[in-house]
Amino acid sequence: MSELMVIGDPDFNIGFRLSGIRNIVDVTDETELPKIVEEALQKKGIVVIKYDLYKSLPIQLKLRIEESIEPTFVKVGGEGGVEEIKEKIRKAIGVDLWKE
Repeated sequence: MSELMVIGDPDFNIGFRLSGIRNIVDVTDETELPKIVEEALQKKGIVVIKYDLYKSLPIQLKLRIEESIEPTFVKVGGEGGVEEIKEKIRKAIGVDLWKE
């Protein structure tokens, strides 16, 4: 069964908690982040990760995230978000739905 997981700091995660999402990981120590992401890579579904945390990951882990189909990682905040989702859809179906 697919599920939604959120990885972020407590302030980032509060909105997800209020919306009823249960699988949320509060990152209070960034040295634990690679281990948290490694565990998330073993799951199925969608992983929402705060963009600032994603940027702090080692390059090898970023590459694994970018290549991961299951789970699908979505970076939110900063430069992540809508443009990234559009690009993932374009890659998945081979068509740019927003092209003018």
